[in-house]
Amino acid sequence: VSRGARAVLVRQPLPQVAVPQVVVPSVREAYARICSAVHGHPTDRLDVVGVTGTNGKSTVTWMVRSVLRTAGQSCGLLGTIEYDDASETTAANLTTPDSDHFFAALARVAANGGRHAAVELSSHALHQDRVAATRLRVAVVTNVTHDHFDYHGTHGDYLAAKSRIVEMLDMDGRLVLNADDEAAASLAERANGRRVTTFGLSPEADVRAVVLSQSLRGTRFELHVENESTLVDLPLVGTHNVSNALAAATSCLELGVALSDVVSGLESLAVVPGRLERVDAGQPFDVFVDYAHTPDALERVLRSVKDATEGRVLCVFGAGGDRDRAKRPELGRAAAQADVAIVTSDNPRSESPERIVEQILPGLADASCQIECRLDRADAIARAVELARPGDCVVVAGKGHETVQVVGSESLPFDDREVVRESLASLHQRLHAAVA
Repeated sequence: VSRGARAVLVRQPLPQVAVPQVVVPSVREAYARICSAVHGHPTDRLDVVGVTGTNGKSTVTWMVRSVLRTAGQSCGLLGTIEYDDASETTAANLTTPDSDHFFAALARVAANGGRHAAVELSSHALHQDRVAATRLRVAVVTNVTHDHFDYHGTHGDYLAAKSRIVEMLDMDGRLVLNADDEAAASLAERANGRRVTTFGLSPEADVRAVVLSQSLRGTRFELHVENESTLVDLPLVGTHNVSNALAAATSCLELGVALSDVVSGLESLAVVPGRLERVDAGQPFDVFVDYAHTPDALERVLRSVKDATEGRVLCVFGAGGDRDRAKRPELGRAAAQADVAIVTSDNPRSESPERIVEQILPGLADASCQIECRLDRADAIARAVELARPGDCVVVAGKGHETVQVVGSESLPFDDREVVRESLASLHQRLHAAVA
């Protein structure tokens, strides 16, 4: 009030406050609904695809946008990597922004002629009612595994937060669930009469895939929808990206996109920043930078590249500070899929990098892989590049598209992709000097 507020939202009346007080059961939910109204209820004017899940949200939303654009339809996007208002893009600072920025961004999509929007909905945003009043045409749950237990406490509470996406879905909308994920059955029970479509590699899935071949250049699979089937040459690596493609395909088919445009849109998406993003400087081995920072995501990525790699898989990874400590040894166990595991710093924040690494190492106690610890992340990446031999594959995991490293209260410039390029250039110079 001292800063100029003319009214306040409160859960209970406050004494000695001179301005009008609006008493509501949930301040956060009321605030979100007010923001939606102030910005003209933009989700009433857009077909919105909302995507939640532990892994794959960014890739699915990027695929949805790619398919819709291929079909000649304008689509905005809000997510971990960027915000796109159907006219220009800006770097994202939160997967799902606060209520005012969220609805303002969607209003810009509508004002710019967009018909659709693909939005990532984090478990935090769902739990905090940041996106209350959002109307979804399609709600996608990619999977529900281990993440954010520092915030949610238990897997049950985490699942409950994710399931709130169902409440945002129009009664005639479509709930899209992963038939290969254990949480799907529980989520389907909450559909409350809404239509449910499953996707997956399982023969029981409504929209399913049969993987025909995979390499470090992409994946070929058969896409089966009802009585139709077609080939898809996906430029992205790994069966987890086949799953993401199925989620996007199911969503876009619900929006009325022709199957041929779905295939073309999937095949035209060559890269999602920081999601198994290739770094190629002419070296005789492959290097990928990936955002995988959960045990499930790291294990899936490593298995995918291992299946397609002739030589060894080398993994550089760490764990974020001031975040879920329970997943640290689980990350170690996931990294044991690699032939060489180099444990390093991620975003340590206020924690000691040494202590974080100590909490990861028990997960590698029974591993048969080569294990090294390099607390300096740039040094760890350089070490992986140095160890790599022709035919090997290096995966630098955890930070993906991020361009800073958070140490203490500082955000220091750090981009895994640039550090990889610098390490490759340095290796090339050393090899050239040795030959000379």
